[in-house]
Amino acid sequence: MNTKKEKSKAAFDQQAATYDHDFKGSHARALYPVMLKKLSQIPFQSALDLGCGTGEMMKLILQADSHKELYGIDLSEKMLAVARSKLPDQVKLLSGDSESLPFPDHSFDVVYCNDSFHHYPAPQNVLREVRRVLKPGGTFLIGDCWQPFIGRVIMNAFMRYSKEGDVKIYSKAEMISMLSECFREVSWERIGNTACIAMGIK
Repeated sequence: MNTKKEKSKAAFDQQAATYDHDFKGSHARALYPVMLKKLSQIPFQSALDLGCGTGEMMKLILQADSHKELYGIDLSEKMLAVARSKLPDQVKLLSGDSESLPFPDHSFDVVYCNDSFHHYPAPQNVLREVRRVLKPGGTFLIGDCWQPFIGRVIMNAFMRYSKEGDVKIYSKAEMISMLSECFREVSWERIGNTACIAMGIK
């Protein structure tokens, strides 16, 4: 396993028991309402949560519509254990790598990832896999970290030595460029001072 992935897995295994309540999960929690609003504007029945963590996003989706077909994948078994404790059996949770998704082509109406994209060592591999498992016309939605230029340069320098598997915070131009290689109707939106939402259609 890639060293960054090993660090991510170890860090999230360690954080799993308290992630829903402590500082480590605060950025992800801040994005929940924005992600849920975006998802509410997209007609879908089936969805895959990349880097699903403790499953909180899926729990919130089911509170709005208990009939959704939801799947989650994560490297951290301990995060998945927390997710299983709060989600009904209808939600399928798998331990796995977002660069090699264990699903057939054209499986999902929506794929989303909340606060995990900056952990992917090979984001283009992830994007190609997302495109593969999305149905034609399906949507990929990303909620992730963002920083203005100076802050991004500083944080990306520190991320080289991150013990938690962080890889890179992307600029608007970088994110749009990556998504445009695999998706159409690509959009990007800044959320406050530390986050962004990006989206593309297959």
